[in-house]
Amino acid sequence: MKHIQAAKAKAQFSELLNDVEHGETVVITRHGKPIVRMTPEALDRRSEIEQVITEMKQLRKGIKSATLEEILAWRDEGRK
Repeated sequence: MKHIQAAKAKAQFSELLNDVEHGETVVITRHGKPIVRMTPEALDRRSEIEQVITEMKQLRKGIKSATLEEILAWRDEGRK
């Protein structure tokens, strides 16, 4: 992962885009604080999907199984 100051990033934007296009992640900083992260589109989407799947698995661990009767009752709740 490459870190670069905002002023340098402005001057080297084309180079940074090429780096990102070739799979590198670039973090642009201002006064030493990260401001933006540039990642290749496919990698960014893949990491989002993996994070959501992990969160769903964690959520399922804390939920007890519902019976068929409970599911049908929830479905019919708003129909009365």
